[in-house]
Amino acid sequence: MHLEVRIKMNDKLFLRNPEESALGKKIVKQGLSLINKIGFETFTFKKLSVEIDTTEASIYRYFENKHKLLLYLITWYWSFLEYKVIFSVNNITNSELKLKTIIKLITEEPSNVSEKTDFISEYESYKLVIYEGAKSYLTRHISKDNKDRLFKPYKDLCERFSSIIKEYNPKYKYPHSLASTILEMAHSQKFFKQNLPSLTDFANETDDKKIILFLESLLFCSLKC
Repeated sequence: MHLEVRIKMNDKLFLRNPEESALGKKIVKQGLSLINKIGFETFTFKKLSVEIDTTEASIYRYFENKHKLLLYLITWYWSFLEYKVIFSVNNITNSELKLKTIIKLITEEPSNVSEKTDFISEYESYKLVIYEGAKSYLTRHISKDNKDRLFKPYKDLCERFSSIIKEYNPKYKYPHSLASTILEMAHSQKFFKQNLPSLTDFANETDDKKIILFLESLLFCSLKC
């Protein structure tokens, strides 16, 4: 699926909107690529400045620090994923099929074949969420970030998921907890599969089909309790 969407980002994520200049777009695009390549802990604005042939000070004019850049990238992904969910379930009336569609969307790795963009790659942002997603909120300043509504796209996606869970079974008591658990598990199982295979049953699988089946089983068994 290829969607052309314009996502309005929370202006507390940046000092200057990176979408409004060629340099800003380059910072975001190459920053995403470099974090995926060397890891968030090793990533610095100095290294990024060398990568894109600019000054470190120029990058700081767009983002206060590297954590705000990470949040920007992660937030973009959650917003884009919610667009995909809305687009995909819009004409589906069966709530079970809606839930299966959502599980597939949150789990399946996007294609990177012929993906051309001067901004954020869906495939690269998916990889970022798998490896670095939890680092966006496991911080000591999460309360302030939450007050600034920096996690709203993630919460909106969970709310949409939980609303369809309630549609499927209005009597189920824990729709929000189940939605966020399934969403997190879709990425943690993929991470374990690639890095800590003894923690999953999917180490030898070449695609995501069995992870999807596992998540469907977990979801619908819970909803039938």
